[in-house]
Amino acid sequence: MGDFNLALVIVAAVVCVLVLLINLYLLVNYQHPDDVNQAYFPKIVVVLGLSIAAISILMLPADVANRQACRHAIYNGACSLTLPMKTLWLAVYIADAVLVFLVIPFAMFYYEGDQDKSVGKRLRSALLWVIASAIICGLVLGILYGLVGKVDFTVRHLSSTTTSFPSSFTEFSSSQPCVGSTARQCSAYIASASSETTWTMRATFPEYVVALTTIVGSVLFSIFGGVGIACLPLGLIASFIRRPKAVITRSQYIKEATELGKKAKELKKAADTLHQEEKSSSKGRKWRKNVKAVEKELLLLEDDVKALEEMYPQGEKAETAWVLTVLGYLGKLVLGIIGVIVSVAWVAHIVIYLLINPPLFSFLNEVFIKLDDVWGLLGTAAFAFFCFYLLLAVIAGEMMLGLRLVFITIHPMKWGGTLMNSFLFNVALILLCSISVIQFCATAFAYYAQATAAEEIFGHTLQSLRGIKYLYKYNVFQIAFIAFAALTFVYYLLFGWRRRRPAAGRFQLTN
Repeated sequence: MGDFNLALVIVAAVVCVLVLLINLYLLVNYQHPDDVNQAYFPKIVVVLGLSIAAISILMLPADVANRQACRHAIYNGACSLTLPMKTLWLAVYIADAVLVFLVIPFAMFYYEGDQDKSVGKRLRSALLWVIASAIICGLVLGILYGLVGKVDFTVRHLSSTTTSFPSSFTEFSSSQPCVGSTARQCSAYIASASSETTWTMRATFPEYVVALTTIVGSVLFSIFGGVGIACLPLGLIASFIRRPKAVITRSQYIKEATELGKKAKELKKAADTLHQEEKSSSKGRKWRKNVKAVEKELLLLEDDVKALEEMYPQGEKAETAWVLTVLGYLGKLVLGIIGVIVSVAWVAHIVIYLLINPPLFSFLNEVFIKLDDVWGLLGTAAFAFFCFYLLLAVIAGEMMLGLRLVFITIHPMKWGGTLMNSFLFNVALILLCSISVIQFCATAFAYYAQATAAEEIFGHTLQSLRGIKYLYKYNVFQIAFIAFAALTFVYYLLFGWRRRRPAAGRFQLTN
């Protein structure tokens, strides 16, 4: 048994190193050329944040494996080489909260600071913003923890009288739970529902920080995740339907390119105007609204240019480029179909297992258990895949809403063209929602992840916190998730299949 536990510790260490290397690879290949060989502090934060987010997702399968490692132990001391999962959970999520609310904002304030200012002034400005944010967060956390940082457990009070030990074992029988000359049941055995009472205790401060961070993440997760669970697969399929069917002629290409050139000049003029307003310190609400509008139009323009290049490949390898384009859209169709299956499975599982009380069927829990019976890590891998899929859905939902709602800042992730502020924003979003994803998965797969440290933190403690427990008692986040998924599905049925044609001269700054 000890060898298996030691192997689990070794596997966990190897996985952490692999996650770090993968995130370094993503950073190097996604970063913008302007950030090469500079902005080292934001890059360290990005790699650290992505690593913590990925490790937190993988910790729930590791928690399940950790529990299984000791299932044959006679006493707790026989499993001294297992991972201290509860301590690790709290450490990871405290680090998560520190990164989201302190470190990442500092890195973003510094990176987006006025380049004309000295390094010292940019550091001082970023530090002042972060200190102010930390004081506000500390006061809110301290006040809430002092007032309502308690856990209310509903318990049933049981009591029973005692009798002398019997002189003969023949007095024990299945029909007589308690011994005694009267042969009556114990009073604890017949305790009524009126004996229920509330047992109150104060939660630990780290658990309370995790709980409040989870609430903030759950709000974002319900919106972005609900939208993304539908738009992630449907967007891929819609992209295949709107794909270029054939190569356009040279005259068509020149006409479209001319219109896009006019559009680019308009955006360049608008950007110069906004830059002059920034220098004159006239940055009001209209200025910020115009900046976001320019960012949105610029992103759409880049998509139009990419689509035009696909419809008219040039150069000596034009035919090869067209073949790769066709294969790429076929790949999107395949991934979209797989995504539809996963999304439908997720929605069905939420309805069957979480929203209906008592659950009709454990569904995906049984699937993972059966896969574990086939091969020890197969169910764990499937479980991790479903958790990661939710994180991808959050990013897809944020990008979709960012393109359609002006008040949401757009931070696209592009291969070889992602600035560090976009990196930091998306890492903060992933970190904030990763806590909610784990809590959501721990609840949705409670049967598969039973008797784990995650169930203790995200099941018993979190769902019994005073003032917060009602959000989980009435399935507020699950219902919101399903509602946003349904609205997004209707949207795609009505508008998602239409092809957006590039147009010139449609953009104008708000006066």
